[in-house]
Amino acid sequence: MIYTITFNPALDYIAQVENFEIGQINRTKTEKILPGGKGLNVSTVLKNLGLENTALGFIAGFTGKELKRKIEEYGIETDFVEVKNGITRINVKISSKEETALNGNGPEISEEELQQLLEKIERIQENDIVILAGNVPKCIKNDIYEIICNKLEKNGVTFIVDSTRELLINVLKYKPFLIKPNKDELQETFNVKINTNEQIVEYAKKLQEMGAQNVLISLGGEGAILVTKDNKQYYKKAPKGQVVNTVGAGDSMVAGFIVGYLKSGDYEQALKMGIATGSASTFSINLATKEEVEILLKNIK
Repeated sequence: MIYTITFNPALDYIAQVENFEIGQINRTKTEKILPGGKGLNVSTVLKNLGLENTALGFIAGFTGKELKRKIEEYGIETDFVEVKNGITRINVKISSKEETALNGNGPEISEEELQQLLEKIERIQENDIVILAGNVPKCIKNDIYEIICNKLEKNGVTFIVDSTRELLINVLKYKPFLIKPNKDELQETFNVKINTNEQIVEYAKKLQEMGAQNVLISLGGEGAILVTKDNKQYYKKAPKGQVVNTVGAGDSMVAGFIVGYLKSGDYEQALKMGIATGSASTFSINLATKEEVEILLKNIK
């Protein structure tokens, strides 16, 4: 089984506004309410591409119940911890000439509720895959990813980490199968300015020296670079298309990579699948579907 873990999921209210103006009454052109949070985005795209998975994390209040209903409506299994204090957050995403976002805080997670999640993680087995994605709320200490990855490594579980800063750096010693920083995050991690693909590869290898097995660097509309554990490097350009919504594009790339690798066992094919899936989400107001990915996959050079 594949598991995703999202500490602070959300209901994403996504609105398209032709000419958004601050301080004025704005009318939406289109609007949708979707399950949000990096791990849940990965879960949704995995399911769209035909892979069953289970979503773990925390939900709270009436918004949490709606989030759970929507996720299960997609056919995704859930095993959430229900939090007593607060509500699952609502994130407002306004798509106009520029993108504007207003993100909520989320519920207060107690130590007891955190332990409930850790007990669920403890039961994950060697042949399973876990995707840890996103940041953690302020009420949880920053060492939680380390605690989880330590458990997963001891149990022989394959795990993928898509996060930033200390959350990512501090778990590299547990040898995650895949990490996915983008170019900006790579620059921030090493406090450098990166101008060439050769430099990207150089710093990806530094992350490998710290423990990461495979490093996938997203370049946005330019595609992605993959540095593998067997010291191979691949660069693929993204297909061209009209950008509609960038929310969940990176998560879609992770999901696509996983599907591509599990189906082919080939890193280059996994990279192509990841780029096609991330692009498919970018070109749609919804997350990538199998049909959209298959069309774009033919255009990956």
